[in-house]
Amino acid sequence: MRYISRAIDALNEAVGKTVAWAILLMVLMQFIVVVGRYVFSTSDLFGIPSIWLQEGIVYMQGLTIMLGAAYAFLYDEHVRVDIFRAAASRRAQDWTDLLGCLFFILPLCGFIAWSAWPNLLSSWMTLEGSIEPNGLPFRYLLKSTILAFAVLVSLQAVSVAIKASLRLAGKSEAPLFKVE
Repeated sequence: MRYISRAIDALNEAVGKTVAWAILLMVLMQFIVVVGRYVFSTSDLFGIPSIWLQEGIVYMQGLTIMLGAAYAFLYDEHVRVDIFRAAASRRAQDWTDLLGCLFFILPLCGFIAWSAWPNLLSSWMTLEGSIEPNGLPFRYLLKSTILAFAVLVSLQAVSVAIKASLRLAGKSEAPLFKVE
């Protein structure tokens, strides 16, 4: 069980650190768009249509949010309603995390994947592209991040549930979340 948890954590660590580079790319792309538009008064930048860069910025933002969510969960930096949990004992916190993963996060991610699937399938079947003329032809890939989000967050919920159950059983003292 520990091996599974560590493997999931390593996967989300790698995905999170990789997708973090999209933030730098997004900033650079925005800088190029602004310089091209206001300094050079052009819509073609180095032979690349500016609409590609503008849509690319949106794609990068979507990637960082959808693929970075599990990384945030790994480090306990996700949004949490901490009204009761903060003052609770460690055992109560472990129960909260275990039950929250099993009865809230996993069903929610399953619902997200299930409800996104028909639209995603249709998008892939048509290789859906931008609605903008000359826009990026990869909208189907962007929509795929919805499914990737559901899978990665589900996996991280499984990892947290494993660690919480090991702590509750007295077989581990390891923290549920990574600390930097």
